[in-house]
Amino acid sequence: MADFDIVEELRGKDAATLAPDAIPDEVRNKSPEQLRNLVEIYDAHLRSLVYEETGEMRDLTPDEDKAFRYGLKVREAAMKRIEEHRAISEVFSRRPQAVKTVYANISRGLDASDGVARMTAAEARDAALRTLDDRNSSRHLRSDQKDEVDKQIRLSSDIARRVLVTENEHYRDAWMKMVTNPNAGYLLSEEQRDAMRIYEEYRAASEGTTTAGGFGIPVFIDPSIILTAQGTDNPFLTLAKQVTINTNIWKGVSSAGVTWAFQSEGVAVTDNAPVIAQPTVTVYMARGFIPYSIEVGQDYPGFADEMSTLLTAGYNELLIDKLTRGSGVGEPNGLVTQLSANASVRVKVQTGGSLSAGDPYNLWKALPQRFRNGVSTAWLMNVGVNNAIRQLATANVFHAFTQNLPAEWADILFGKRTYESPYMADITTATNANQELAIVGDFSNYVIARRGGMSVELVPTLFDVTNNRPTGQRGWFAYARIGGNSVNDLGFRLLVNT
Repeated sequence: MADFDIVEELRGKDAATLAPDAIPDEVRNKSPEQLRNLVEIYDAHLRSLVYEETGEMRDLTPDEDKAFRYGLKVREAAMKRIEEHRAISEVFSRRPQAVKTVYANISRGLDASDGVARMTAAEARDAALRTLDDRNSSRHLRSDQKDEVDKQIRLSSDIARRVLVTENEHYRDAWMKMVTNPNAGYLLSEEQRDAMRIYEEYRAASEGTTTAGGFGIPVFIDPSIILTAQGTDNPFLTLAKQVTINTNIWKGVSSAGVTWAFQSEGVAVTDNAPVIAQPTVTVYMARGFIPYSIEVGQDYPGFADEMSTLLTAGYNELLIDKLTRGSGVGEPNGLVTQLSANASVRVKVQTGGSLSAGDPYNLWKALPQRFRNGVSTAWLMNVGVNNAIRQLATANVFHAFTQNLPAEWADILFGKRTYESPYMADITTATNANQELAIVGDFSNYVIARRGGMSVELVPTLFDVTNNRPTGQRGWFAYARIGGNSVNDLGFRLLVNT
């Protein structure tokens, strides 16, 4: 008797509808071992479908014939995929590590030079996460940095692809030579040259330019990607919405919301269409020059720690400054700058030049309820303002107590965390109306947009500015593209002096 399980499994499938090179769904996303098991199962089912127990061939019904022909197509496709896996394994034994990820896609018909760029977002994400889990690549990262890279990979397929082309043995070795040795071009192995070539081809494909210049920093030491709030005092990295883009401007959509109303039966509904705005965030180039000694270390993990520290220091301080008070001209539009220009979000202190116990209450009350309850709702202020708030409590104003003197900072106000920006104003006796003292709001309404990662160029020799003699140092000219802007000012309230 025939085994009719195969007919039920393949009911509705028709080999005639498959294109000659089409891959049946039953074969997709399977390992070589799973494919071999699939072939064995189909062999058994198809034999039982065609032959009686006596060995005679059966006359197949139309449904059985369709199932048989489709089953043969599945078996043929599985055998072909098994052979492709075998061929790729041979490639792995002789190709450089830097292009193994690319060649893993040969079975999908991808060319080695642009395979990473042509991966689907899911494929790039999964491969990048596997790289992140490899201790040989990421052992120098702190747990919070690994979490940040994991988040960036999941949010951005461009970051995922950048991991694949920079975080491999040959690219890292080539990159370290290129940014520490002026004559490194002659010292690269064939594998290292291949790794650099693949990165350049990827960058040209992803950024649409072949003249970007510089050497892309491997993602796992790139401060523009791994920098986290745990490793910095920058509150924006904890609170703001962060996006990665492949253009010069991020464009979003915002609205104050739809107004609802109860209306009588049979009466035409009122027009409650919301006003839709399209906020934008332009990315600008942040640039820095980092001198370093020639003795900067040779093994990668130690070098990675040192490199990350050198690149992070000035970049992080620049971000805190410009995301707080940047002008928006050639640099990010700082949150204080944006809110200062919007009279609808400013709340004045009760007495100019001083802070009263009622001022934090008034500022909190002015913030709309839906922004008070956000997961990113927080306070931002200078340490001087925080100190002033800590001193508001008196014998008759006990409700204003926050922290005793041994505490470093008043961490919580109205149940929300408080963060410091040294670039906000301190409380003084001045009555300048533009003196911004504190911000409270849902910081997901401030967007940080990044484009790609950071790159560096090597300056081979530095000279003393007084005698023009070499100093025994080299330098990195580093640059990254980033921007920031408030996309909904009404999600914040700003306490001003008068």
